[in-house]
Amino acid sequence: MEYMRAPATSSQGNILCCTCGIPIPPNPANMCVDCLRTQVDISEGIPKQVSVHFCKQCERLVSWQFGLYVIKIKTFLMLKEYFLVQVRLIDAGFLWTEPHSKRIKMKLTIQKEVMNGAILQQVFVVEFVVQSQMCDDCHRVEAKDFWKAVVQVRQKTQHKKTFYYLEQLLLKHKLHQNALNIKEIHEGIDFYYGSKQHAQKMVDFLQCTIPCRSKTSQRLISHDIHSNTYNYKSTFSVEIVPVCKDNVVCLSPRLAQSLGNMGQICVCVRVTSTIHLIDPNTLQIAEVDGNTYWRNPFSSLCNPRQLEEFIVMDIDIIRDLKLGAGAGMRSNKHTLAEVWVQKTSEMDTSQQYHCRTFLGHLLNIGDLVLGFDFANSNINDEFLNKMNPHYVPDVVIIKKSYDRSRRMRRRNWKLQEMARDRDGMDTDDERQYQDFLEDLEEDEALRKNINIYKDVSKVAVESDTDDDGAPRISLVEMLEELSLNDATGGEGADMMTD
Repeated sequence: MEYMRAPATSSQGNILCCTCGIPIPPNPANMCVDCLRTQVDISEGIPKQVSVHFCKQCERLVSWQFGLYVIKIKTFLMLKEYFLVQVRLIDAGFLWTEPHSKRIKMKLTIQKEVMNGAILQQVFVVEFVVQSQMCDDCHRVEAKDFWKAVVQVRQKTQHKKTFYYLEQLLLKHKLHQNALNIKEIHEGIDFYYGSKQHAQKMVDFLQCTIPCRSKTSQRLISHDIHSNTYNYKSTFSVEIVPVCKDNVVCLSPRLAQSLGNMGQICVCVRVTSTIHLIDPNTLQIAEVDGNTYWRNPFSSLCNPRQLEEFIVMDIDIIRDLKLGAGAGMRSNKHTLAEVWVQKTSEMDTSQQYHCRTFLGHLLNIGDLVLGFDFANSNINDEFLNKMNPHYVPDVVIIKKSYDRSRRMRRRNWKLQEMARDRDGMDTDDERQYQDFLEDLEEDEALRKNINIYKDVSKVAVESDTDDDGAPRISLVEMLEELSLNDATGGEGADMMTD
């Protein structure tokens, strides 16, 4: 403890302390430092030992309040703010302690005006005792049923390609971290949140990334009549359009005309923020957003299990095709061709089918393809039943077929997955997931929005002579899985001051 006084002049003399009588320079209290120490303690009222609560789950300190001070300490014990009322804070710093001692010592230097305007300065140490206590956020995570809002994502389809794509988008943008629990159920996923704001953020993200529509409802849980506060549980219902990649759809005449007079029977080649359609007869392409779809809805005419395997018997590229007036854009990545195909299950017969395809740049005589057989199918669709049978093709080719077991052995990359509860899952999930991985290999535009990681456990064992031409993902597009360690050295001792 010492005085803070103005510089003494040459003519200033000494006075005697009014208590002990020793000569001292003049000061407003007329007392020496030792006598003032016995009379006044400017740190009185400030606790010298305080308990702080440390959460082992999220590894952060909980804010606390003591005396005239409100101190907020975040990870690595960084002091952020001080709010003092009666004393003035001059300096503050942490003192080094053993990491396992569960003690945090902080040295404070304060000033205060005392008797007759004298200003005293004092240095003391405050000791914080660390005690384990789970924070409120971790309580909500551990209590699975303690949620304030839920986002119910649904899609009425028999394939989960859109959900697999959505999962990778959530992992890339880290929007799944705020969820208390993620539960996968039939036809969708439920995301539980501790606040309505986090749920609304998820709904806004879904509306920007996939074509969907949402509804909101809330249920009153409790009401405090004294403070006029209400406690609600909110439910956000998000419905994704029931169309997946490689689906054959039949558009309404009005929608087909508005998209550039394209054919009513189209193939969905991709689902991102919009539905990407292509006409297999003319190569016309169009994009249908969520609002357009709900005004003019259409459904899928087949599911992946109804696709049959065909073999290409003959192919003829169509190079000069003139479209009518008002036609829309044509795809530059595909080639229009006329093909003769035969079912692999009917190789002992002479039955063949003629159709047009947009895969002319990939197909050769003898290749295997997957397609939908319109000629031998009974389909109940509102728009298809009203079409002229002359414009309905016998077969619509969807994709080229490769050996799946060989592609799985050569696949040297992997995707991350969200931690979620599974309930009532089908045995067909593994096949659908492999279909999604094959779609990523075949569609470069689709995997641009997804983080693909190198699988170090896979070693290429096949030679180039065993290559069947199946598309593969290059090493340039793969990321390395990184594990970031604490940059402060783990214990954080270097951040303490002696």
